[in-house]
Amino acid sequence: MSTRRARGAAGALWLAFAFCACTALAGTPDALDELLHSLAARHHAHVAFTELQYRALLSRPRESSGELLFDAPDRLEKRILEPKPETLVLAHGVLTATRGRHTRTIELAAWPQLAPLLESLRATLAGDRAALERVFNVRLDGDAQRWTLHLTPRDKGAARLVREVTITGEHANFKTIEILEADGDHSHLTIGRELPP
Repeated sequence: MSTRRARGAAGALWLAFAFCACTALAGTPDALDELLHSLAARHHAHVAFTELQYRALLSRPRESSGELLFDAPDRLEKRILEPKPETLVLAHGVLTATRGRHTRTIELAAWPQLAPLLESLRATLAGDRAALERVFNVRLDGDAQRWTLHLTPRDKGAARLVREVTITGEHANFKTIEILEADGDHSHLTIGRELPP
C-alpha cells in the first residue's frame, strides 16, 4: 500500500469520532474522562457528512458527501454517495474498499505505521484514556456549549502520517473533524443530521 493510501486509510479511521455524542465536556475537573465515557456508551450511530480534502496536487478541494455508520465495538463504515459511490468498511482490523465492481481488502496489521492510529481509535471508543494518552497528547478546550479536542501524535510512526486531529462540537454534538497530515494536506469533515438506523 502506498504512503498516500496509508494516509487515506488512517484518515478513514478518524471518522469514528463523527458517530458519537457526548454530554457536558468542559467546565468540570474530569472533562476528558466524561468525553471518553460518552464515546464508550455509544453503540450505534448513523449520520450524514460532507468532506473537503485539500491536496497539494489539486487546484481546488475535492468534495464528497454521504453517510457514516458505527456499530460497537469496532465496525465503522463510510458510504460516499457523491461524487462517485464508494464504501469503506473497517471491521476487526481489516479495511475493505469497494468502488463499483472492484473490492480491495487490506489487513491493517501488515502496516505497523497505522497501528498507533488504530489503538487510539480503539482506546477512544472504549473510553480508555490511558491507552489514548500513550499515543497522543490530548487537549480539551472550551466549555459545554462549544468545545474543541486536539490530538497530536506522540508516536513517530503516527506522526509521519498525521500531524494533528482537531474535533469541534457544541453541546452534545460533534460539528467538525479536521485532519492535518504530516505533508501539509488536510481534510475537513462536517457532520450533518442524524439518519434513521
